[in-house]
Amino acid sequence: MKNGLGARKWLSLLLIGLFGQFAWTIENMYFNVFLYKTISSDPGYIAAMVGWSAAAATVTTLVMGAVSDRVGKRKVFIAVGYILWGLSTAAFGYITRENAGRLFPGASAAAAAATMVVVLDCVMTFFGSTANDAAFNAWVTDGTTAENRGRAESVLAILPLISMLIIFGAFDGLTQQGRWREFFNIFGLAVSGVGVIALFLVKDEPGLRPRKESNFRNLLYGLRPAVIRENQDLYLSLCAFCLFSVAVQVFFPFLIIYIQYFLGIRDYAIVLGVVLILASLVSVVSGRWIDRVGKLRFALPAAAVMLLGLVGMFFVRSQLGVMIAGTVMMSGYMMLTAALSANIRDWTPEGKVGHFQGIRMIFQVLLPMIIGPWIGAAVIRSNAQTYEELGQVKTVPTPGIYLAAAAVLLLTAIPVLLLKKREKEREKQQV
Repeated sequence: MKNGLGARKWLSLLLIGLFGQFAWTIENMYFNVFLYKTISSDPGYIAAMVGWSAAAATVTTLVMGAVSDRVGKRKVFIAVGYILWGLSTAAFGYITRENAGRLFPGASAAAAAATMVVVLDCVMTFFGSTANDAAFNAWVTDGTTAENRGRAESVLAILPLISMLIIFGAFDGLTQQGRWREFFNIFGLAVSGVGVIALFLVKDEPGLRPRKESNFRNLLYGLRPAVIRENQDLYLSLCAFCLFSVAVQVFFPFLIIYIQYFLGIRDYAIVLGVVLILASLVSVVSGRWIDRVGKLRFALPAAAVMLLGLVGMFFVRSQLGVMIAGTVMMSGYMMLTAALSANIRDWTPEGKVGHFQGIRMIFQVLLPMIIGPWIGAAVIRSNAQTYEELGQVKTVPTPGIYLAAAAVLLLTAIPVLLLKKREKEREKQQV
């Protein structure tokens, strides 16, 4: 395969990747704010929503990734999945305390509405994980090589930031005004529209063929001890990403709430816009360096940059301080994401690419999104800082979440150093 990806593939990667990130940004950041502002400020609900969504994403990707391998198709799962993903995202605008109270008159309206959000989040996640986590990620691995994955991953890594930038800059005002239904409808229909475009734009790789193994055996394949022993570099890479992702999930679900209610910065869209633009530029520039110097050699310095930013976020209180510390933190986050993601793709066994998207989800999504938010919630509850709004006492996230995230991030060095040791041993054997 040639090192260049080609215009059509780049267009597919950018369009499908970006609109998928619109949906994930809304889920990862705005569902939390929606739940906090309109239903309940209990951080336990947010942690529960994140955890159940992560479980749904992992099971879905395990099953649907194996199915896409079995049928030898990616495009149909991407296109149909995006259409349904968008429709289910739009449906969130119709969840209110009043509607929940009418549907479940014998229950607490807040508890019923919160439960509806969690359930619909799992439904939306099923469609999103089928389309994006299972099919789209497998399609990217199918169509890239070890020589160009650093560049591809550096671009993919900035798409969440570009997504946040567009949403914060152009559409956050809708949420500030409480126009949640309009907000969810805009992005839901946009994601569905890209699903329709994908039917004509995406092309499966010519070498992709149906596999005849049973789906059940495919599901168990990546969990077998023998397979883990045969693919130690892959699983060490997944462990590194898992620890890194746990660190991110300690603070990320509470980020907007922290900036808005602890720091008192109401114009947080401006702050986040500056941070995201600068961090995106750093990520794009770093793409070629990842391919040039090596993914593992790049990973530890990137983690150090993120660590510095996390510590900075603990101390800063001003808008300018948040911009500086946030840029450092998110730059490290983007660079580390690109390096570790590319390394995982390098070690993914050919012929099992779709299936291993589910294994990847266990390490990148399920464990981090269960463990991280509960660590963050525990830190927030230990401080017990609150404020009252419209007769409701609401809990406020505190700076301790950034120190807790930094402590977890330090653990990422263990699997990375083990990977570097194995790499040096292979180099010695080749001499």
